[in-house]
Amino acid sequence: MDFRQLTYFVTLAETRNFTRAAERLHIAQPALSIAIKKLEHQLDLELVHRNERKVALTHEGEVLLEHAKLILQQVNDANIAMAELKGLEKGEVRLGLPSMLGSYYFPEILMGFKSRYPNLKLTIVEAGTQSIRRMLISGELDLGIIQNADVPDSLETEHLLRSQMVAVVSPEHPFARHKSIAFDAFFQQELVMFKAGYFHREFIDEVCHQYQLSPNIAFETNLLPMILKIVRNDFAITALLEMVTQHEPGLVPIPFAEPVFLDISIAWRKNGYLSVADRAFMEFVKQHGH
Repeated sequence: MDFRQLTYFVTLAETRNFTRAAERLHIAQPALSIAIKKLEHQLDLELVHRNERKVALTHEGEVLLEHAKLILQQVNDANIAMAELKGLEKGEVRLGLPSMLGSYYFPEILMGFKSRYPNLKLTIVEAGTQSIRRMLISGELDLGIIQNADVPDSLETEHLLRSQMVAVVSPEHPFARHKSIAFDAFFQQELVMFKAGYFHREFIDEVCHQYQLSPNIAFETNLLPMILKIVRNDFAITALLEMVTQHEPGLVPIPFAEPVFLDISIAWRKNGYLSVADRAFMEFVKQHGH
């Protein structure tokens, strides 16, 4: 078994099709078929079920896939580490950001970092905290901004900030003059919410579960500008980080009667390799926070 065989196998598992896998690998399809058969022969195991339309992994193939991804990621980490010993940098930070923090907390940080390190590339992926966790574990991201709750054991975290989650209504809404709002009153209103997987929605689901409440969700979207417009036009209310209301006019923030604070952290793979660029970004973020 060699790294090339594992690369072929992982690509086939991802595409579930010999033709598409061969195209992605830039090799002939017969060569891919021969390589997979050779791998099966070496292991004395059947790894894939073959038919004309789709390739499905056997149980043995699923087990190998999990290990193969980790091995290839470690090889990639090793190549980066060796390159940096020769004075080279990876030159890229792949960062996962939730929508609210990406819009209101990080723009100045990202521009400041790019100004200080003009030769480094920033690749920003906007996603929910659950997706960011998965992409960190799989090696698709180097760093991610997540809620510091129920963090998988395979991730390391460092606290970044603490922010209050508040109810948000239009100035015309009856709640606009309230100094605080109870959870049961909030969830009786028509709500506009992020879809499942975002820390904003995790907060909502957790409160509903804890207090046995049912949210009245009228709109569901991952588009923050749409959420803001719906609230401004008094079609629904929502809950957002307080920092959003500090930058957006036409919104009234109302603390919950039982205040809610979210701890936000920067996360990375516990056994992953952080490049010079990744470490420089983490230090820059910490300095900005202070």
